[in-house]
Amino acid sequence: MDSDAPKLDVSQVTPHIAFSSEEGKVWLNEQRVILFSQAALGKFRKEVFDTIGKERCKSFFLRLGYQLGILDGELARSSGAEMSIKDRFNLGPELHALRGMVLPELQRLVVSEKGGEFICEVVWFNSYEVEICANEMGPMDEPGCWNLTGYASGYSSSLLQREIFFQELECRSCGGERCFAVGKPAEEWDNYEQLKRYYQSDPLLEELSKLQTTVEALKESLNEGDKLPNIVGSSKPFKHALEMVTKASDSKVSVLLLGETGVGKEVLARAVHITSDRADKPFIAVNCAAIPPDLIESELFGVEKGAYTGANQSRMGRFERADKGTIMLDEVIELTPRAQATLLRVLQESEFERVGDNKVRKIDVRVVAATNEDLSVAVEQGRFRADLYYRLSAYPINIPPLRERKEDIPLFVTHFLEKYRALYNKNVLGITDRGMEMLCGYRWPGNIRELENVVERAVILADINGVISMESMFPESALRPSEAKVLDPAGKLQNQIFPEGVDANELVDSLLSSGFELEKFEKTMLTSALQKTQGNISKAARLVGLSRPAFAYRMKKMTAQ
Repeated sequence: MDSDAPKLDVSQVTPHIAFSSEEGKVWLNEQRVILFSQAALGKFRKEVFDTIGKERCKSFFLRLGYQLGILDGELARSSGAEMSIKDRFNLGPELHALRGMVLPELQRLVVSEKGGEFICEVVWFNSYEVEICANEMGPMDEPGCWNLTGYASGYSSSLLQREIFFQELECRSCGGERCFAVGKPAEEWDNYEQLKRYYQSDPLLEELSKLQTTVEALKESLNEGDKLPNIVGSSKPFKHALEMVTKASDSKVSVLLLGETGVGKEVLARAVHITSDRADKPFIAVNCAAIPPDLIESELFGVEKGAYTGANQSRMGRFERADKGTIMLDEVIELTPRAQATLLRVLQESEFERVGDNKVRKIDVRVVAATNEDLSVAVEQGRFRADLYYRLSAYPINIPPLRERKEDIPLFVTHFLEKYRALYNKNVLGITDRGMEMLCGYRWPGNIRELENVVERAVILADINGVISMESMFPESALRPSEAKVLDPAGKLQNQIFPEGVDANELVDSLLSSGFELEKFEKTMLTSALQKTQGNISKAARLVGLSRPAFAYRMKKMTAQ
């Protein structure tokens, strides 16, 4: 340990740390973090060094630190608006120290509010990388605090929104008296091109990733047989729906897609079409609910000139346009009785007549119907023909709601992020860990469509090169978990009594002014805790911050009264 290490005030950042023992998670603001053994990381670094060589190993750990710095830089950028740029920058050394990686001491810092001039000189005390080099690597022939250097570069680049590179000029791992690094705008370094290459993805690792992706794709194609369109989802319930689609591909049976609003019925309808022998023929999607009832028959089956006022010319309907292909009838329950009768005739006889015409037209079209209502109930209510229902329901496919396929949510998020990054030409780094946890825990009544809208809005609100927080997606729900523990300014764990944004004094004043009685409040709290934990005394005790015996004693005392 460095004997002359400075004291560092971490009180600015300790409130951002939360320990949730109930979940087995530790949070730094919205990023999930882990407590990891330095010794294990040292063994890993030595193995990487021996496997891919010094230069690639250095690049790997520089980029690892850079990504960590980017995330902490986002935390600093989102801190109080009243903080100066220097105060925000000083959060970096505090976060670095709080992570247990190093104790930084800024020797010189010149930074402008508008991101113009920048120079930083820092001494690192108690670097964990120096200890790793001493224990695992042996004496280095160049400065070895690669991860710390990458962190400083990423943090500064994220905070200032410009490319900043640090270089370690002295290091104890290679015989220096101290670990000393300098940071400045990337273009001001004479060896800029060399530094830039260190932070670029390693071609070797990229090739391995590409090979892995290729192998996985080949496995997928072998498993699924026929080619499906680009469909997002790998959960078991959704895979079952895809298997039903694949099995229907070789037949002409009508398909009924069942599922809530927004689950992706049209995507599955297209899959039915693409996996069939009609794939090179038309696919026509019709939202029956969007067509006025008095026009739905002519829209679907066509109309002859003069059939009604305004029919100035003959025209084909959607079924004729879909001939030899597939037609999807979304919200099929909205069909009028006459349209239902005509559809039944198409399904039974493969023929129909245009509105206002006596000519019978033959047609070859596969029907995929979809609904978010129970058609059997509609039949009982007289809203839907029973014979048509039996025809359509010959091959039903249930599409699970998003809440039943939560493992697919990260896949959808990635898909929609790529979509809206490109649409708005905006680079967004991703979603925070806590934000992703919030997405996976939400019930999604609007399903995939709602999720897409949330991601699109979040991309619009996010800063360029920023990360998406849970506040930007769910502003009304951005509270810490109630059972989390936080660090006090001294770095010790304490219970978080009130959620962020709740004024404790105002809450107490409100209780006292409303005829507050402590005994009744205690009884209500303990009873509620038991209800929330289904009678589990140990869990209920943890909820209110008591030991199990203390909780049981208080309950017994209240019962006796």
